[in-house]
Amino acid sequence: MIDFYYWPTPNGWKVSIMLEECGLPYRVVPVNIGKGDQFKPEFLAISPNNRMPAIVDDGMSVFESGAILLHLAEKSGRFMPIDRIGRKDTLEWLFWQVGNLGPMAGQLSHFVNYAEGEHGYSHQRYANEYNRCLGVLERRLTGRDYILGDYSIADMASFPWVLISKPLGQVLDEFPNVARWREAIKRRPAVQRGIDLGKELRRRAPPSDEERKILFNQTAQSIRTN
Repeated sequence: MIDFYYWPTPNGWKVSIMLEECGLPYRVVPVNIGKGDQFKPEFLAISPNNRMPAIVDDGMSVFESGAILLHLAEKSGRFMPIDRIGRKDTLEWLFWQVGNLGPMAGQLSHFVNYAEGEHGYSHQRYANEYNRCLGVLERRLTGRDYILGDYSIADMASFPWVLISKPLGQVLDEFPNVARWREAIKRRPAVQRGIDLGKELRRRAPPSDEERKILFNQTAQSIRTN
């Protein structure tokens, strides 16, 4: 049984989708990021970066969504090519997501959904980068059903951050390949189950001042004192 430390966010969905796709047994351990569960010492022992998702599989902890996807692909023998070139391609596009698409979308989401006041430059900066990343994905999907040709963890990593494109202010009209790919993945039953996991926990209102302090004002010193 895998212990899955989770909260319903795009990064959490990457792993919930993979667990559902593989049919691996797991137990959800909610990590309420608005209340600061991610900074508790017992979670720090599992996830040194104080971020979810994380898993504990047969006594071994794995943190960072990309590393978890790799671990689960190797454990299950599914959703990752086993040949040398295929594995290389998987790592390239997985690292692209965790280093480009995810961070740019995440920062854009902050300025769209959470930042108070006007932040025109910052908002536009990340909107442009998110748009650029979608352009990279659009080119990659030319002539391919999925990022690697066959459905894989590369798709599972990128999909959640494209699923929320409209709320981030980016329609997909200029990215027909991405729109087609997004719809094909969205129709998968395991993906639907993964996205729905813990949907009752999703935020329904703007964060309170205390939640803002927890979510957006942590420093090295504040982590040391938890």
